[in-house]
Amino acid sequence: MLKFSKANSKTQALKEVADLQRYFRKRGRKTSKVYSMDLLSGYSCPAAEKCLSRAVVLPNGKRAIRDGKKTEFRCFSASQEAQYSGTYNLRKHNFDLLRGLTIDEMIELIDDSLPDDAGIVRIHVAGDFFNRDYMLAWYYVASLNPSTLFYAYTKSLRFWVGGVSELPILENFVLTASYGGRHDHMIDEFNLRSAKVVFSEAEANKLGLEIDHDDSHAANPAWRKADFALLIHGTQPAGSEAATALKELKGKGSYSRKGANV
Repeated sequence: MLKFSKANSKTQALKEVADLQRYFRKRGRKTSKVYSMDLLSGYSCPAAEKCLSRAVVLPNGKRAIRDGKKTEFRCFSASQEAQYSGTYNLRKHNFDLLRGLTIDEMIELIDDSLPDDAGIVRIHVAGDFFNRDYMLAWYYVASLNPSTLFYAYTKSLRFWVGGVSELPILENFVLTASYGGRHDHMIDEFNLRSAKVVFSEAEANKLGLEIDHDDSHAANPAWRKADFALLIHGTQPAGSEAATALKELKGKGSYSRKGANV
């Protein structure tokens, strides 16, 4: 069975978002619990570029973070995997189970593993859709569970366009294209809803984007066509532009949900 993780403090806040409370009331249920299903960062991200990072196992058995050649800001979940054995092992377990399965096998495995009390599922706090069939499998799992809301960020745009994009829209399956990948040109070309990592609130304002502090934009079906920004976060390489921006944001208290435009 796949291992789903209970919500972190950020995604747990989704239960308090008024739009989502109304969404679930219309369907005759409470928001219930929030979960994520995660894979190894980098290894499961075929289109990552500016955020490409992996936790690698060294000859002594310890793990270290390794950035890609074009990495501009480090993937926060890869840093977690380098630091915490339990996190690394859980995500590796899920990735190992899914690789090599047919689409029907993936649908069955995901559906059987889905917690009974799941109200909202973030597909991949860590990881991405590693092939077209895997993305389609999640679409079909969402269709089998219409009272559960599924959402995901993805750089795997070639699997979205010509795959899920050709199927009927499911209200409970919400995707966001994440800038910083190898196929960013497809976002404008196919008018995909997108999120962009910014280094400051001023940058977001200049771009005319609201900042999503708590995934309330990403998960909300009502925001399906609205772009938004995400503040740089995680552990960034010392001396990098991202690290400097992160320090400034923390000093300003910019990560508080209070005052966020949500």
